[in-house]
Formats: sequence, C-alpha cells, structure tokens
Amino acid sequence: MKVTIFGTGYVGLVSGTCLADSGHQVMCMDVDADKISRLRQGQIPIYEPGLEPMVVENGKLGNLHFTSDAAEAVGFADLLFIAVGTPPDEDGSADLKYVLAVASEIGRLMDKNKTIVTKSTVPVGTSEKVRQAAQSQLDARGSSLQVSIASNPEFLKEGAAVNDFMKPDRIVVGTDSAQVRKQMVELYAPFNRNSDRMIVMDIRAAELTKYAANAMLATKISFMNEIANLAELLGADIEQVRHGIGSDPRIGYQFIYPGIGYGGSCFPKDVQALERTGREHGMQMSILQAVESVNNLQKQRLVDLIRQHYGNEINGKTFAIWGLSFKPKTDDMREAPSRVIMEALWQAGAIVQAYDPEAMQEVERLYGQRQDLRLVGTRDAALVGADALIICTEWQHFRAANFERLAETLSDKVIFDGRNVYDPDTVNEAGLTYYAIGRGASLHS
Repeated sequence: MKVTIFGTGYVGLVSGTCLADSGHQVMCMDVDADKISRLRQGQIPIYEPGLEPMVVENGKLGNLHFTSDAAEAVGFADLLFIAVGTPPDEDGSADLKYVLAVASEIGRLMDKNKTIVTKSTVPVGTSEKVRQAAQSQLDARGSSLQVSIASNPEFLKEGAAVNDFMKPDRIVVGTDSAQVRKQMVELYAPFNRNSDRMIVMDIRAAELTKYAANAMLATKISFMNEIANLAELLGADIEQVRHGIGSDPRIGYQFIYPGIGYGGSCFPKDVQALERTGREHGMQMSILQAVESVNNLQKQRLVDLIRQHYGNEINGKTFAIWGLSFKPKTDDMREAPSRVIMEALWQAGAIVQAYDPEAMQEVERLYGQRQDLRLVGTRDAALVGADALIICTEWQHFRAANFERLAETLSDKVIFDGRNVYDPDTVNEAGLTYYAIGRGASLHS
C-alpha cells in the first residue's frame, strides 16, 4: 500500500519507518525542510533504539520517502495519517491547531477521494473536526470529492517504540466505514499474522481508549509514589511492599516502581487533557486531578530530601547527576523530573555536574551555557569534585557502581537515589548515606 504520514516526531517517524519496513510505500511529510533534508541523509532527529538503521535501509530500498511539499505528500497516497503534535494549551486541553491545519491542507490539495487517519493523541470528537476541516476546503472549492476518517491511536513506549509497533499487543481502529476498515486490515496485515490483534470500534471509543490507557498507567505510578511516601513515614520498605502487591496478577509489576514522578510527552499532557475534557462536559475528574497533583509533588521529593539532609545549606555545593532524560533509552527531556531538581538546585546556589548517555545535547539546547551547569562525558567524570550524587534516570549502566570509590570521591558521602537503583545495605556498608524513595528512615546512616 501507499501511505502518507504527516509529522516526523516519535509517532510519525516510527510508524512510517515500521510500515515501510513491512513492505509498504511510505512518504513522511514535515514542514521543517531542514529536518527533511537530514532525514533523507539518514540523520535521525530523535534517539530511539533500532530506528536509525531501519530509516537508512528503507530509504535505500526506496520504501521510505521524505518531503516538505504538502502537495506531493497528499498526492502520494489515498491513505493519509496525521501524526503531528498536540501540545497542551494554556488551560491544559490538547492544542489541535496542527492537526486541523493538516486536515485543511488535505482538503485544499486532494484531487481524488482520500482517507484521513488520526494517529496523534486527540480528544474525543477530534476526528469529526478533522472531517469538517477537510470538507470546508472541499466546499470552498466546489468539489464533490469525499473524505473518510478514522482514528488509529498509537501505543508506543519511548525507548521501545520500534518493537511496540512491529509486535503490537493491540491495534485499535475507530471507523464507521466498511471500506476504511478494509484498508486498515490490509495495512496492518504484516503485523497481525500470528493472531488477530486488531480491535475495531466506534471512532469516539478509539479516541477515548488512548487517553484512558495513559491515564490508568499514570494513576498506577502516582498511587505507588504516594504509598512510597507513606512507607517512608511508617519505616516500611516500599520495595518489599511492591513485591507483595505486584505478585497479585490483578495488579502486576508494571508501572508500580516508586520514583520521582512520570514525565515525557504523553502522560502529563494526556492526564491534563482528559481532565479538561471532563470539565468541559460538566464532570469533575477527581482521580485525575489527584494523579497530576501527586506527580507534581513527587518531582520535588528529592529536592526535599536534599534540603533536609543539608539543613537548607546548599549554596556552593556541587551535585553530580546521573541521568537526565525522563526515562532510559530516550533523549526526551519533556517534563523530566531532572529539570525540576536541577532548577531547584540552581535557585539555591548549587552547581550541577551532569551526565546522560543520550540527553546531553537536549539539555544544552534547553539551558544553554551557564556557569552552574557542567555537562561531562562519562558517569565517573560527573563525580569529580562533587559533594553528592543524585540519580534521576535508571539507565542500565548506572546499576552496577563501585560504592567504595563513590565513598572516596564524594566529599559528603551521600547518594540521593530517585529511582531506587541500589541495595541500601550495600550502599551503607561502604560508608555512604543513602536516600531513596520510600525505603525507610533506617537507610540514612
């Protein structure tokens, strides 16, 4: 099949590349001409494991094309995906201007009937707005062409997006058209061979499914973080509690790891947008309000522990930070807890020496050159001259550490672990003070 995808962010680029890798002819369109030029040369604007070689290979095979020409993109295929950003508006609702701009452009440029599929995460009712935006352009042209619509939300985890697309646990399609359903079945046939993972439903149900899934996962995270904070007060070890409840198959182990809050491009904005949708329809989404509130407070948790340890005497201290991205296997810094921590330290007069395997360039783009931020090339380099170590992201190669060396290197012999990476007894035996999330006051030697 021939497919056009508007937007070359995480969702658009991963989706387009994986569809091309399965044998479809795919054109990815973006208004950023420089970005398109780099993609044509195999230069990937994001870090996503396994993506770059697939882009390069499918470009060479002629399955994957890139353009900044909207007319070329619309003319390339009859099946057009919208995968542009939906950033939160000032009131927390999803900003649909990019989605609707693409729909209008399709209506303006299409010269035969088209199917528009919304891949972006959008509020319930957006697909109908997409239809209206395209139809208004057709009406203005006096055209009798028809546009069909569908919702096909993505369920990709940053850091595992390629595998998630190639081996989906479900493929949700919202449509009221038998013809569109047939198109989507054909499109996803290469990913649906072992068992039928496609779930076809009403368009509005498909739009809500995406938000409900992300809101449920965010709820599990915030719930566990609140229990972790209670465990701290009660002198209980949250890791033992986690094993105790995770063994219940009704709960499971996924998304019950305590830490310093969720971040990224999805959970924060989707929780806000769903809560806003409820308000627009006269319903107070009390659980979602609490989820967001707990998460915002949790991002301050390490800052509170640092202030408590130092008696608010942080000015002039140098903190090594391991991990800056909001989670491992990505360079994404959107809503990352590390940003809250760094900014609080700077405000208190501290210096940050930071290392992340992938997010260094993004941190430099966000904060530029500043005297209280030193970006270094290795995890060990971050320790040189540091008073304490802060762990914000649980990258794999942070998990094995030489605690004796850390005790010798860190002036104040203290670790603030926002991801519960280490065994407290092992850390304490090396002569280090260890603060973690919900692991009990006895850990602080």
